[in-house]
Amino acid sequence: MVIMNQIPWQTIAVVISWYSSNIGVLLMNKFLLSNYGFKYPVFLTTCHMMVCSVFSYVGISVMDIVPLQNIQSKEQFAKICALSVVFCFSVVCGNMSLKYIPVSFNQAIGATTPFFTAVFAYAVSRKREAWVTYGTLLPVVAGVVIASGGEPSFQLFGFLICVSSTAARAFKSVLQDILLSSEGEKLNSMNLLLYMTPIAMLVLLPATLLMEENVIWITIELARKDIRILWYLLFSSSLAYFVNLTNFLVTKYTSALTLQVLGNAKGAIAVVVSILIFKNPISMIGMLGYGLTVIGVVLYSESKKRYSRN
Repeated sequence: MVIMNQIPWQTIAVVISWYSSNIGVLLMNKFLLSNYGFKYPVFLTTCHMMVCSVFSYVGISVMDIVPLQNIQSKEQFAKICALSVVFCFSVVCGNMSLKYIPVSFNQAIGATTPFFTAVFAYAVSRKREAWVTYGTLLPVVAGVVIASGGEPSFQLFGFLICVSSTAARAFKSVLQDILLSSEGEKLNSMNLLLYMTPIAMLVLLPATLLMEENVIWITIELARKDIRILWYLLFSSSLAYFVNLTNFLVTKYTSALTLQVLGNAKGAIAVVVSILIFKNPISMIGMLGYGLTVIGVVLYSESKKRYSRN
């Protein structure tokens, strides 16, 4: 009876941690890239990957959060490398978009992930959904179109790279299902992160040096004037790892479907919190558009659940 009473509180704690880390990393990145003036999203992503790599090793090899899963073949390693490149592109574009658009609009665009997932699933593997499920994607897209038209802080480049980030995130999930679908190749999300992050660092380091010249020396000089920048970067990078860890734990304690439902609510909460903190202007049309997108995503989740049972 004692154990049964502890389980709900454990689950609640994990969900709160997942919400906090998800919203926290968004707000922290926005603060760094826009308000603080640290305009180096590629280097910021490199820091994220470096800390995630270290924390993943400690969590799996030292703390035994999950058992270590070994790479079984060169082919599996090549597939992980491909996923890492797509993952890098998604995270860099997502961070870069925060330089140009508010968190609220970033989350509205991010809510269209199911649309891109359905498109890529059909284009890559000819996977079809029920027509009703496809129909629920109409309000998802329509909501973002309406939100874009009513967004006071709309910026075309920021919008495009945020859409690119959302599409890449969906493409990664589709690729992951295809590339690591056999029983011998399946990796849980924490082991996949362990292998992907060092590869991501190898991709991002030369990209950082090419795209953000002298960023390391600039950061060192900035730290001499304001040591807080190092703590900000470490905090943001740590949150990026805990997003992945708590994502895994929420799925473990609940289910993948519950994670999806909670994710819809998380996006709405992130919008409200970001508006309160950064006080970015938002119109009623923009709120209406985002609300329509959230409704569409909820309907999509319910449709997927219903028709997957049939």
